[in-house]
Amino acid sequence: MSIGRGGLKAIGRLNVPLYRLTRGRVGGRLGRAPVLLLTTTGRRSGGQRTAPVLYAQDGERIIVIGSNAGNATAPAWSLNLQANPDCEVEIRGERRALRARVTDGGERDAAWQRMNDQYAGFDDYRANTTRDIKVFVLEPR
Repeated sequence: MSIGRGGLKAIGRLNVPLYRLTRGRVGGRLGRAPVLLLTTTGRRSGGQRTAPVLYAQDGERIIVIGSNAGNATAPAWSLNLQANPDCEVEIRGERRALRARVTDGGERDAAWQRMNDQYAGFDDYRANTTRDIKVFVLEPR
């Protein structure tokens, strides 16, 4: 069963302040998968937007997937990263400026598998949508 777009937004609105207040002790994990706060620049508004996102650490790089829980539309943060790849992540109170890029080919497959190993829902999300789910690597600027 997929979580609707409104449900994901409501969860995010609650998660962001709790995550910040507790430095990730609350809202910092979903099962075995760690959660970060991703701040992007709104592609239409130009304002800063922060969303909780599952991630995998790969050295200095961070992998995130724009699955939106398998909903028909991509998450706003994914569209924002495509329009403006400069972003900030917050992990347990530490903030880092990064630049996003969309992966493809073997790199995409390996990143997808790494994320799915932490949180098996990604394969289910892919099965529930016809859209191309973007896999991003966030790297130091």
